[in-house]
Amino acid sequence: MNTATKIVGAVAVVALAAVAFYMVDIDQTQEARLPDVDVSVEGGQMPEFNAEVGSVEMTEEEVTVEVPDVEITMEEETVTVPGISVTPPNNGG
Repeated sequence: MNTATKIVGAVAVVALAAVAFYMVDIDQTQEARLPDVDVSVEGGQMPEFNAEVGSVEMTEEEVTVEVPDVEITMEEETVTVPGISVTPPNNGG
């Protein structure tokens, strides 16, 4: 794995952590209450929440980085690859 991939992965992990821990603020505004049950169901309520969500902006910038100069020669080689065969069900009865 090259350095650029590691840096992009680290930035993605940090961004995900920021979203998961700091960008969402949820406050419960109403408690849940079970309905009164006898022969029929009466009342009851679901809890209510207010959620404040932050924003994330993606930006671009040009930077100069060192990259290796690699020459690749292509050769043909026979290899075994996985395949899939699908047979639909017989609906004729």
